[in-house]
Amino acid sequence: MVSVRPSGAALGAEISGVDLSRELDERSFEEIRKALHEHEVIFFRNQKLTPEQHIAFSRRFGALEHHVRQDRCRPGYPEIFVVSNVIENGKPIGSQDAGYFWHSDLCYAEKPSLGSLLYAREVPMKDGTPLGDTLFSSMTKAYVTLPEATRQNLAGRKAVNSYLHGYSRERKSGTRPELTPEQKKKTPDIEHPAVRTHPETGRKCLFVNEGYTTRIVGIDAAQSDAVLAELFTHLKKDELVYRHRWQVGDLLFWDNCATQHRAIGDYELPQRRLMERTTVCGTVPYE
Repeated sequence: MVSVRPSGAALGAEISGVDLSRELDERSFEEIRKALHEHEVIFFRNQKLTPEQHIAFSRRFGALEHHVRQDRCRPGYPEIFVVSNVIENGKPIGSQDAGYFWHSDLCYAEKPSLGSLLYAREVPMKDGTPLGDTLFSSMTKAYVTLPEATRQNLAGRKAVNSYLHGYSRERKSGTRPELTPEQKKKTPDIEHPAVRTHPETGRKCLFVNEGYTTRIVGIDAAQSDAVLAELFTHLKKDELVYRHRWQVGDLLFWDNCATQHRAIGDYELPQRRLMERTTVCGTVPYE
């Protein structure tokens, strides 16, 4: 029986009574989908999943993305993007520095993702305490708690999202290789509404982030910088954030339209972290 326990924060809930290694009946699946829309981030503890089972559950929500960085995907599974600091045979097995800035996955794509499902295979520890937490912020609550003048200023406006900008920022803070010309060609800058409507719930969601958003369209650069600075400060407020402390066997699903997230990089080898992510395809954002 599906049980939903809210985190007590602005978003987030634990789902129990479910073994995701087995195919779910339709009623249980719909309860999980409803919990996702209500709580924006949901997680399942103590799951033991093969790559095939991870993919199969993810596909219940829609088609899956193949990440642009196939060199960081699990061999034989283009749907599974690996986030890890592990080195094998002198090479990283996954992305070593993903998500150190607040961001929304694939906001730089024509169709940003619906959501992502991140599975914890290895979690770094220190003195019995897990490291490498992930922060999530509710963009629905961020929007409704903005000053009215700011909401009015954002109405009808678009923002530029740039993969190259975000990748370069992460590269400076980590060990990312230079993008190839082909990768750059696949990810041109794109404009999306600064406030988008959630395609399932109809709620308004703030849709700018410090990782990839470079400017607000239609206002001068100085004003754009000031507006973005205000928004980036606002979305980090404690009352909007849920902090997830990982355990091995966690599968966590975040709604990519309704949330942003950021990784906490407070660990290093020999403390190993190995996470695997599937990403559900989304739709073109609209106001």
